[in-house]
Amino acid sequence: MIRLLIVDDHPIVRGGLRAAFEAEPGIEVAGEASNGREGVERAGALAVDVVLMDLRMPEMDGVTAIAAMREAHPEIKVLVLTTFDSDADVLPAIEAGATGYMLKDAPTEELLRAVHAAAAGEPVLSPSVAGRLMGQIRKPTKAVLTERELQVLQLVADGASNRQAAAKLFISEASIKTHLLHVYGKLGVRDRAAAVGEAYRRGLLA
Repeated sequence: MIRLLIVDDHPIVRGGLRAAFEAEPGIEVAGEASNGREGVERAGALAVDVVLMDLRMPEMDGVTAIAAMREAHPEIKVLVLTTFDSDADVLPAIEAGATGYMLKDAPTEELLRAVHAAAAGEPVLSPSVAGRLMGQIRKPTKAVLTERELQVLQLVADGASNRQAAAKLFISEASIKTHLLHVYGKLGVRDRAAAVGEAYRRGLLA
């Protein structure tokens, strides 16, 4: 039996997904969460196998939640389910540790198969997302960081912690982590040191 947690800030979406999955043999909806922070807390408390994760939510976004969840509970598989499939959404989510990435317009049968595959540790990507990732591989381009991402990266390069950077820029630590995950995705790296080194190599930092 696959224990599933649904994380989405829209009650109607959660209700529809619960109804679809509860009708599927072999899947038990263990619980729901309305934001990323709640999702991270409930994933461990409910001992779930798969988390169905939206990306854009209040309090803690999906990418930050994926990273936190993978660090605290690496055995849990996270399957992104969202309406967004831009590079700025897909790459950070995969980099953060998502097992799969599906779009909300996918047929119910595809979502059911995706959850079973994710539970088995198999990567699952919607066709449009797979196409984007292939495009990134075939046509590597110089990463373009936003002004805020460059500000965060410069502070990190100067030795600032997430808390110090957040105080300097008057934003939350969660926002700093999200910006860093976006930077990691764009630069193709996995940690702060590698991001700084790659940014200097590409001339993004002076």
